Amino acid sequence: MKLEEHKLYGWIILLLVLMGSLALWTDVMEPDAALYASIGKNIVLRNDWLNLDVRGADWLDKPHLTFWIVAASFKLFGISAFAYKLPSFLASLLGAYYLYRFAKSLYNQQTALLSVIIFLSALHVVISNFDVRAESYITFFVLASLYHYYRAHRSSWLHLVAGSLFAACAMMVKGIFVTIPILGGCIIYWLLTNQYRQFLKVKWWLALLLILFFISPELYALYQQFDLHPEKVVFGQTGYSGLRFFFWDSQFGRFFNNGPIKGRGDLSFFLHTTLWAFLPWSILLCGAVVSLFKKKGRAGLPPENIMVWSSAAVTFLIFSLSKFQLPHYIIIIFPQFAMMTAVYLNKLAGKGLLTFYRVQGILLVLVMALLIGLAVLFRFEATLGLLLILVLVCLGNFLLFGKASKLTIVASGSATAIGLMVFLYLFFYPAILKYQAGMQAGRWLNEHYPQTDAGVLMYVDAFSFDFYANKEASYFYSFEELDKRHKKEMILYVPAAQLPRLQTDYGAKVLKAFDYYHITKLKGSFLNYRTRAKVLEKFYLVKLP
Repeated sequence: MKLEEHKLYGWIILLLVLMGSLALWTDVMEPDAALYASIGKNIVLRNDWLNLDVRGADWLDKPHLTFWIVAASFKLFGISAFAYKLPSFLASLLGAYYLYRFAKSLYNQQTALLSVIIFLSALHVVISNFDVRAESYITFFVLASLYHYYRAHRSSWLHLVAGSLFAACAMMVKGIFVTIPILGGCIIYWLLTNQYRQFLKVKWWLALLLILFFISPELYALYQQFDLHPEKVVFGQTGYSGLRFFFWDSQFGRFFNNGPIKGRGDLSFFLHTTLWAFLPWSILLCGAVVSLFKKKGRAGLPPENIMVWSSAAVTFLIFSLSKFQLPHYIIIIFPQFAMMTAVYLNKLAGKGLLTFYRVQGILLVLVMALLIGLAVLFRFEATLGLLLILVLVCLGNFLLFGKASKLTIVASGSATAIGLMVFLYLFFYPAILKYQAGMQAGRWLNEHYPQTDAGVLMYVDAFSFDFYANKEASYFYSFEELDKRHKKEMILYVPAAQLPRLQTDYGAKVLKAFDYYHITKLKGSFLNYRTRAKVLEKFYLVKLP
């Protein structure tokens, strides 16, 4: 690889990191991100690191590690959206670092740099930097574990311990199914290369014992919160075991759809999800997958390359067969997708190179045109400024990188991602979050009534209110419950439907009204500034004497 090209790839990576960091200064969005942030907030306020609590009730859905990381960040930097998002962003960067090390060790430096660029600019990674859940942590831990096990296959026991530690961390974020891309990649590699003796080696059985040892903090926390208290009502029943949920119901129960949390599976779900979530690289990824079925496409690749594609393939298959499917799950194998795509891109030449140069250029123009159309339809603040930026991103790419080459393909894909980051982080998300009423109400409450107790009436998805209000909010699921527990002056966050009764029976005083829209389910009637007012709901902060 030419030194100049090497430097350009480095500058592109730096630019992607800097643009990605803009998401750190944005707010937290409902439902999942606000829920996770409020759980971490409760840990800090109560100084209770064992019991996960949501709305005053024991919460059993995800393991503890994500919330421990969030709570630790809150302890260091204070309770804020920045402190919530920072650890996840750092996990993405560490994932990119391990991706570089893994790809460089397997292939070469050029493939490693391309893999990092593709990973950092993939659409769902861009979205995950803003809508922070648990996937960035899992992606980092899974990739780090796979890398260290790959190294342990060749060298020191320290890599075996590190690989087991990271595998355990992944389990303490999501559950035991996250070991599939790790162990599946290793096992299929052994089988396809006739390394059957690996199954008998003591070190791999020791690795399993190490994983069990490293997940002991999670097992202890679950045992303390649930198994020691059979009287607690969880999922509508008493005597529910947290350990059983961790090892079976949370994973196998969802897979077979016979656990407490159910879904509806679709075999094609992650296929069409990948096509949009891995943009602007999904078409190149399709080419990479097809090439793996050809002898020419596999020529010159190291045998350990099997670990990469088999890890992705077995995980993709298991996800597709599962009855519980969510789009953000697929990001776990984006590093493997990135390496597969980078390897394929490095082999492009002649007509193939020219074809994908045109594809990436057309994709850039289409995405920028779509974003400009959305900007005009929505009418953001400083819309003209946004339009100018998007046009400059598009024109600048073609002026600087005008000839068909690997570098221009990479530049077009990166320009698409940068345009999306500018649009999403600086304009789109801040604009729609104005209609996240819980967040707006929490901030207004902090400014005007910082010491007054706050509550939420009825079943309202108000996790952003929980997080942004200074104090821990109380929840009242009926007026009877409000009558029993309302002992002193309080401010309630309520939907419009409950306001008349509160005013008539309780003498409630309206303090402030807030516009609300379910911003994770966007429709054209909301995006269109002409019809937006018709689809907005009202929520209120009311003061009870």
